[in-house]
Amino acid sequence: MSSKILDEPQLRNKRFVFEDRLHAGRLLSVKLEKYVDRHDVQILAIPAGGVPVGYEVARNLNLPLDLIVVRKIQIPWNPEAGFGALSWDGTTVLNIPLVRRLDLSSETIDRSISLARENVQHRLRKFRGARPFPILEDKTVLLVDDGLASGFTMLVAAKSTKGYKPERIIVAVPTASLNSVELVAPNVDELICLNIRSGPIFAVADAYQRWHDLTDKEVKEWLNKTA
Repeated sequence: MSSKILDEPQLRNKRFVFEDRLHAGRLLSVKLEKYVDRHDVQILAIPAGGVPVGYEVARNLNLPLDLIVVRKIQIPWNPEAGFGALSWDGTTVLNIPLVRRLDLSSETIDRSISLARENVQHRLRKFRGARPFPILEDKTVLLVDDGLASGFTMLVAAKSTKGYKPERIIVAVPTASLNSVELVAPNVDELICLNIRSGPIFAVADAYQRWHDLTDKEVKEWLNKTA
């Protein structure tokens, strides 16, 4: 495994290792202790599921928390799956092998990207309002989510963040598929993941004993706690 990837060997390929997202955030904080009280570090959480994880990391390390809004680009006939991802600033990453395998037309791709962009803009208005994006230049940015399945939403978050000239980009997640780790790690300075799982089937939820899809209301409640 690459030297820039840090995991917990005793948790590899195990399921239901975290009680919930807050528990996962507390354990993740231990791996990030060197960043405690640092004025040059910014946490960016991916909503929805990354927000309580990011909240707990921020609370334990006394670091500022903000959001980076990204969205998978949905396959029209299977909206639970995606063929890429889009960030709030327009940065787009496509899963080219999947696009070719699905034989998607340029019209279908453009339409799906447009729908993803509309969703991102809606979430920006709902979660951030008119609040400006934090200044990232020369900072260490911790990108946090509750897990990586395909890895494309985190990949687009990393590529988007890189455009704001941070000193370092660190991805910190409780769980991830091995394939997603191998996709994302070359594009960041370090990737920290407690529970890496290999195999043909992966679900982020399988790392958690208690799991539910967060509502927009819950996301806003977590954000209000950090205000």
